[in-house]
Amino acid sequence: MRMVDLIEKKRDGQALTDEEINFIIQGYTKDEIPDYQISALAMAIYFQDMNAKERARLTMAMVESGDQLDLSSIEGIKVDKHSTGGVGDKTTIALAPLVAALGVPVAKMSGRGLGHTGGTIDKLESVPGFSVELTTNDFIQQVNQHKLAVVGQTANLTPADKKLYGLRDVTGTVNSIPLIASSVMSKKIASGADAIVLDVKVGSGAFMKEVDQANELATAMVEIGKKLGRQTVAIISDMNQPLGRTVGNALEIREAIELLKGEGPKDLHELCLELGSQMVYLAGKAKDLADAKKQIQSVIENGKAIESLKNFLEAQGGDPSVVDDTNKLPQAKHLVEVLAEKSGYVEKITADKIGTAAMKLGAGRATKDSSIDLAVGIELHKKIGDYVEAGQALATLHSNNEQVEEVKSIVKEAYTMINDKVEQNPLIYDTIH
Repeated sequence: MRMVDLIEKKRDGQALTDEEINFIIQGYTKDEIPDYQISALAMAIYFQDMNAKERARLTMAMVESGDQLDLSSIEGIKVDKHSTGGVGDKTTIALAPLVAALGVPVAKMSGRGLGHTGGTIDKLESVPGFSVELTTNDFIQQVNQHKLAVVGQTANLTPADKKLYGLRDVTGTVNSIPLIASSVMSKKIASGADAIVLDVKVGSGAFMKEVDQANELATAMVEIGKKLGRQTVAIISDMNQPLGRTVGNALEIREAIELLKGEGPKDLHELCLELGSQMVYLAGKAKDLADAKKQIQSVIENGKAIESLKNFLEAQGGDPSVVDDTNKLPQAKHLVEVLAEKSGYVEKITADKIGTAAMKLGAGRATKDSSIDLAVGIELHKKIGDYVEAGQALATLHSNNEQVEEVKSIVKEAYTMINDKVEQNPLIYDTIH
């Protein structure tokens, strides 16, 4: 087999066989196929696409390129959740304890964030003492005991995907449905889940800007999951404004805690009910989705969800008392209000601008080597549809730097005000089974 022949085959729109895809991924992982040939193949895939069979084989070949987590000794159906990423997306931190409180095992590997805030792992490290390092045995034991553990991804999980992702980033081939779908699903399958719930974001703060794009990606990932024997469901959710009211690591932990106490923002609550009901149903813990939603709401109301969070934090070395006193989370030195310059209804909040503003405060990483300030971030007081008087606070900046004029300007630019009442976008656009 010659790589140049396979590049030409895909360039001409033909399907690659299982053997050919295995040859490519194995050769690339072992450095036997050079970057320039994989770049050419990625561009051919970008223009010619892949069929469902090719996508599933590409996913599995990347899974097989490294370690695979064996979760068979964990009792019950293991359900994982993945978000394609957005601004203020702290869903996992609230959702995982919610479903764990109902006996659904959540054995989760998460990554660190590159962008406007840290990833789930970074956010959890806002809790004093919390450790994301567990041995495989401890990880499995904790899930069996508490139904929940979250750790960092192992270095050798889907190494082919890591190499290919880095190459796509510099060759203009990131935005390719088969390459995105196989990248996401390879990590989930290598992590050992029996069932997968996907939260595919769409809007100004998401990778996919249009609903039809998000639908195409969601369908591709669900098809891959089905072909590889995993129950998979995708929810397409709105990211035309930040989720909840906070963007920033410790701030988002605080907001997740509030939700589990029944005090969280409406959109975050609705999304957790939607995603959580799918997880509980797939795990066989509810007769239907309506029953699953009732069960989730009940563990918020009876306090079992907050107890689940405390047990999880304590099991991984974190201080569970932060749940009762969120002032023990990292606090910024300066609170600076961003005031509205005119009255009106909020028509639009450009989510990625809010994300950029949070990163400039230090909440995220501009590069892989950047350090994160866990205390800083942005608290939004007004969201789409809200009425604002001139001089009222649109947002509060939580900063450890007194010089925040540039950040204030970015936040103001993110808000668009009009005189008439505004209809909000739906939070959930579609569900793909």
